[in-house]
Amino acid sequence: MVNLMAKIKLTQVKSVIDRTQRQKDTMIALGLKKVNSSVEHEANAQILGMVEKVKHLITVEEL
Repeated sequence: MVNLMAKIKLTQVKSVIDRTQRQKDTMIALGLKKVNSSVEHEANAQILGMVEKVKHLITVEEL
């Protein structure tokens, strides 16, 4: 489990092809558009909720 307000690095490892529109929208909201792209976010409740919905498509690292 990630501590709240810590920085996390999200990396997309799977494609969003054949995923639901909701999952595609969540990936875009997180800033992930292509496989192997990475973004950093503060680990707040909203971000962690989105991460939970697409955890099968991404990897999460605590910074």
